[in-house]
Amino acid sequence: LGLNVFNLFYKFKVLVLVTLFMMVLWTTFSYLVDTRQKIPKAKSMVEFFRKVTSLEHSQKEEKIESTADVPVVKSFQGPCPALSPYLRGASKLSFKPSVTLEEVQKENPQVAKGRYHPVECSALQHVAILIPHRNREKHLLYLLQHLHPFLQRQQLDYGIYVIHQAGNTKFNRAKLLNVGYLEALKEANWDCFIFHDVDLVPENDFNIYMCDTQPKHLVVGRNNTGYRLRYRGYFGGVTALTRDQFSKVNGFSNNYWGWGGEDDDLRIRVEMQKMKVVRPPADVARYTMIFHNRDHGNEENRERMKLLRQVSRTWKTDGLNSCSYKLLSMEHNPLYINITVDF
Repeated sequence: LGLNVFNLFYKFKVLVLVTLFMMVLWTTFSYLVDTRQKIPKAKSMVEFFRKVTSLEHSQKEEKIESTADVPVVKSFQGPCPALSPYLRGASKLSFKPSVTLEEVQKENPQVAKGRYHPVECSALQHVAILIPHRNREKHLLYLLQHLHPFLQRQQLDYGIYVIHQAGNTKFNRAKLLNVGYLEALKEANWDCFIFHDVDLVPENDFNIYMCDTQPKHLVVGRNNTGYRLRYRGYFGGVTALTRDQFSKVNGFSNNYWGWGGEDDDLRIRVEMQKMKVVRPPADVARYTMIFHNRDHGNEENRERMKLLRQVSRTWKTDGLNSCSYKLLSMEHNPLYINITVDF
């Protein structure tokens, strides 16, 4: 009996040891297999992280490079709202004689080479602002100081083109605007064109600088007319036309040398194409006109009434398709693109 008990105990002890050995062996095997599986996973995660980091870095480099070449980078956000949340409404304008171009540049750090785009959303329209210019440097500075933040609050993708007339010939506002339109389209596929006098500054940022389904006149009133429309049918100062609308009327006439008539000519062209001029509300479309004397070389055009009577016969051959000029230079300054031409 004692021997049997001993044998039974011995067998039980061996069984326990074998069981423990198998458990250790199984645990070791499982650990090795699990480790072997985790190594590729770890490598895969490292590789994924490396690729993501590399892609992010390359995207940053690409964005920086494209911004340096063309400061308009397409936003991957959704479209901007029809009415920007940054609008302030009416504001009282002031013009500080001591303001400098450097100060205005510091106030607008996001403007590069005359262009700006919102980063938080994709602008609804791409807008080219065309400003005819000669010997109005201070007026231009005042306009740029107020216009840049005004347009940025409207969340526009925009570029400002200043078209400077060289030489001593009479000033030709309309032809300069034709030049600005033609040259701006060589740089970008603009949706909308704002034809803007240098001495008119908008007072209310609810006066949206975007084009409409019809040609739009933005100056309903200004300070020097008691904020009333100058006359019935007035279509001057600041106007907005789409590319299709402007090309349909063949642009401005090139034959208005000196002051007056070219804006009425454009209105006649618009009406001949069965389009209708629209305007914002009078309490919104208000401007401050910077006082100035009549420029030398911009005397009253005494031929304007004769030219206006001929629009129906001349518009097809006098305009964008006949605009000849000598391009002297195109400079991409920080706040605007300067186009200098001679006629």
